[in-house]
Amino acid sequence: MKLSERYNRVNLIATIVIMLITGAIYYQAISLILTNQKDNSLKVEEQEVFDYVKLNHHLPQVFASKDQQITFISAEPNSVKREFFNTTYYREKDEPESGRGLVSSVKVGDRYYKILIVESKVETEDLIQIIFGITIGVILLLLLVLVITNRLILSRLWQPFYSILSELKLFNVTDSREMPSPNTTIDEFNELQAEVTAMAERVKKDYKDLKTFTENASHELLTPIAVINSKLDTLIQTENFSEHQSKLLNDLYSAVSRLSRLNQSLLLLVKIENKLLNDRQHLDLQELIDDLLYQLEDIFNDKEITVISTIGEKEIDASNYLIEILLNNLIINAVRHNRTNGEIIISLTSQNLTIKNTGEQVALNPENIFTRFHKASTSEGSGLGLTISKQICESLGYQLVYSYEELYHIFTVNF
Repeated sequence: MKLSERYNRVNLIATIVIMLITGAIYYQAISLILTNQKDNSLKVEEQEVFDYVKLNHHLPQVFASKDQQITFISAEPNSVKREFFNTTYYREKDEPESGRGLVSSVKVGDRYYKILIVESKVETEDLIQIIFGITIGVILLLLLVLVITNRLILSRLWQPFYSILSELKLFNVTDSREMPSPNTTIDEFNELQAEVTAMAERVKKDYKDLKTFTENASHELLTPIAVINSKLDTLIQTENFSEHQSKLLNDLYSAVSRLSRLNQSLLLLVKIENKLLNDRQHLDLQELIDDLLYQLEDIFNDKEITVISTIGEKEIDASNYLIEILLNNLIINAVRHNRTNGEIIISLTSQNLTIKNTGEQVALNPENIFTRFHKASTSEGSGLGLTISKQICESLGYQLVYSYEELYHIFTVNF
């Protein structure tokens, strides 16, 4: 959920709750005020009765009225308690309706009378409903204006933030373009932009330093490795060695060869991770796999491995160099970790590429298999082949997954 939506939701809920509470209090306040006015009207009628009795020494004549009823009932002295009360008002041949009454008493000569004055509250309640309805309408209009205003204002207020976020998504350490600054007068966004720009510059500087170091280190390593290989070739050709000396030289030659491959693999991994290999072209994956299988035919025969391939048509847009490395790593990995008289099953469809191989009848840990330098103790590889394959797939938008099923180790590239 976006921050603006969360703010609007919380703000709207809080406003509605406050409005409901305020509306209830407002309704009660209006009711009390109008009820008090009705009570004052009843007091006026009561006072008129008192004045009439005082002047004429008898009860006033009662006339029929639609909104008021006055009744006089003979009562005992001090038996009537003066009070206001809510009651039901009955009009002639009409439905009962809400009313407000006053009970009082008056003395006429030597006799006491109970005075019952009742007035209709229909007009009062209608007035309350009208006022309350108008108030609710105004509140709903204010809520609507508030929601629309918040959306418009917040959308404009957060525009610099989304501009910065968009630039961060497009950020590339290899891009020399400077990040544009949003045009805003909000201090927080200006401060955020300044920090993001500074961070981007630091990252680019660190990347350039690391890139320079990696290139220099790789170049410096190539030279002594080449010298060592050359000296070993010369040494092997000029002297006769005992079996023990030959074994030592062979081990040394193998170690130097692994060091050379490791140097090339690390350099390749750095280039892939930093997206420095972008020579995309239209490739026929079926043709590339067939060519690679033909080149590795001698290796399959030496280890007596049966290769079963079902290669369908699949064309992709990718770097030819990276795809060749990916295919070579996966197939060589299937050969290296296979057994004599084992099998390799290769399947290519429009959706994925699957390479199955027999081997140790134990499933590998899918969380560690693609980590750098993770390999079996008996493996002669550098431990970077699957890591490089994983990085190649991620750089191309593919997915490389491992699974184990019915004696087969399975690597699947989902396009």
